[in-house]
Parts: sequence; structure tokens; C-alpha cells
Amino acid sequence: MGNTLFERLGGTEGITKIVDDVVEEHMNNSAVSSRFLPYQETPEKLSEIKRHTVEFFSAGSGGPVTYTGREMPETHRGMNISPGEYMHVMDDIFVVLSKHQIDEESQKDVLAILWSLKGMIIAQ
Repeated sequence: MGNTLFERLGGTEGITKIVDDVVEEHMNNSAVSSRFLPYQETPEKLSEIKRHTVEFFSAGSGGPVTYTGREMPETHRGMNISPGEYMHVMDDIFVVLSKHQIDEESQKDVLAILWSLKGMIIAQ
């Protein structure tokens, strides 16, 4: 298993597909959809969020990508995301990783990354 997590997630193409599907899951998840559905009215903003998310996970998983977005606390400041909402978002991510047949070890690596970010996102 010498490949980076970036490679195991399918590189930029694979991560882009995962991000697209995760956003779709969030929009269909009644626990968090109210945070995502408004972006359907501003497709340019939704596209920017997706681009930054792809960059963030690409760079953070060992890919040759530079993240150009804001720091996590700044990005989520004022959103007051609850621990329950964060768990729903994580659940959506794992539904999508399974759909994309991402192996268990890679899913554990994603979980470690998501868990490490929670303090920068929850209740900001």
C-alpha cells in the first residue's frame, strides 16, 4: 500500500467526483441540507466551494496540489456548526466513499483527517 491517499482516492479526478457526490448527499440530508441548498441559487459560489474542497483534500492527502482557500476556522466562522451536524456530514462522506468503492484503510485515513479538523469547524 505504498500509494498516497491522494492516489488511492483516484487523484484529482477521483476526488472531484467524490466531492460532487458528497455535496449532493449533503443537499439530500435533511439534517444539513439547509446549509447547502442555498448554494443552488449561486452556482458560481458552489463551484468555488467545490474547487476549494477538492484542493484541500488533494493537498491534505499527499497530492501535488496547492490549497488556495482560507483556513478552516476562518472559513467556518459564524456558521456555528453543531457536533451533530458535523457527524451527519461525516456520515455523508463515508456513504460516498463506499459508493466509490474506496478501500477500508483509505476510509480510515479519511476519518483521521476529518476527526483532526473537527475542532476547527465545530462551533466556529
